[in-house]
Amino acid sequence: MSAKAALRRELLAGRSLLSGDDVESTGVVLARGAMDLPELTGARTVAAYVSVGSEPGTRALLDALRARGVRVLLPVLLPDNDLDWASYEGAGRLARAGRGLLEPDGPRLGPAVVLDADVVLLPGLAVDGRGMRLGRGGGSYDRVLARLAAAGAHPALIVLLYDNEVVAQVPVEPHDHPVDAVVTPAGARRFTV
Repeated sequence: MSAKAALRRELLAGRSLLSGDDVESTGVVLARGAMDLPELTGARTVAAYVSVGSEPGTRALLDALRARGVRVLLPVLLPDNDLDWASYEGAGRLARAGRGLLEPDGPRLGPAVVLDADVVLLPGLAVDGRGMRLGRGGGSYDRVLARLAAAGAHPALIVLLYDNEVVAQVPVEPHDHPVDAVVTPAGARRFTV
């Protein structure tokens, strides 16, 4: 088993011990912390995602951004694991999709619309002191990050995690990109590249 796979297994086991209430209450704390970040305070467009299962909750943050008048883009998983995007119009406009995901039921805007984002909130399992993020391993966000890099777009990259998911070191591969900041219940931490 690779070092990434072993770390993913360990972190997912930890998340499986969380209750729905733990996830929801953490999401409220994360939303407060994230909304105070200067990157989000000034953002007009944010590419985000709908948390599922025991992922750190994003629902409160999505609603807070939308209430502030921010255009929130949410991913729509394509058959090849790339991501299309659609606008978030509220929790009532989310539909069940494959792999247990929730996706907006509105018009698809195309994979390139992510280039309009001032901030991209990335799902993850861990981040280390260098800002290197460990994702779930599907490669969808690696494609998004490669698309941003190819276009010369530099949105702020932010990951939301539980406190114990800021780790000493994440195994890194050549295609991995560092994030700019992590928000945990304990607060925000920035990384210098």
